[in-house]
Amino acid sequence: MPANDKSAVLLLSGGLDSTTMLALAKQQGFDVHAMTFRYGQRHSSEIDAARRVAAKYGVKDHVVVDIDLRTFGGSALTADIDVPKDRTSDAISHGIPITYVPARNTIFLSFCLAFAEVLGASDIFIGVNALDYSGYPDCRPEYIAAFQHMANLATRGGVEGSAPIRIQTPLLHLSKREIVELGLSLGVDYSMTLSCYDPSPNGVACGHCDACQLRLKGFSEAGQADPAAYAAIPAAHGAGTN
Repeated sequence: MPANDKSAVLLLSGGLDSTTMLALAKQQGFDVHAMTFRYGQRHSSEIDAARRVAAKYGVKDHVVVDIDLRTFGGSALTADIDVPKDRTSDAISHGIPITYVPARNTIFLSFCLAFAEVLGASDIFIGVNALDYSGYPDCRPEYIAAFQHMANLATRGGVEGSAPIRIQTPLLHLSKREIVELGLSLGVDYSMTLSCYDPSPNGVACGHCDACQLRLKGFSEAGQADPAAYAAIPAAHGAGTN
């Protein structure tokens, strides 16, 4: 299909990062086609959050893709392995945690790449972050550069030059505090988002997993209270005002 310079595929999880990125992409004038994955994760609450966010921002379409990474397991998100709770900041910042899902971003980006090729879109947005990224190897700048290079070797638009692929990572070098501040400047309502690895069945965040701690730290450092629902908020992250 012919390229559309304003069409983009955006990987939407319903969390803080992807919602901020969606608000930014819309502010930049992109016609966003959102893609969310039901991949066998521990809960469906993030899919519900992604649907809320997609509806709020009026995306062109919102595709929810079903794949089952429980076939392989290997992660606390896709196997019967406890999600780590109340880890220290030092522990979170070192090593690759058990919540890493093997090859997840590679799988997700491959689906986004196929969707982009059908749409004739050059831009794929993913909310990876190299500062507060909890040790995931597929959130690093080197990985993104390598995938973009591969994408342009593997697609018609890349080979012919009609729709060369750009992997857009606007949050890559921002801290969680800076992401929160960016989102608030764009008017993001973070109460509709969910970042937790282990929420309750009704979608309330635990407040103790790595994802919750990184998010709460970002809000606290921004001097704001996180409006999302939490079962409990550790005292270290309870500060902040709206």
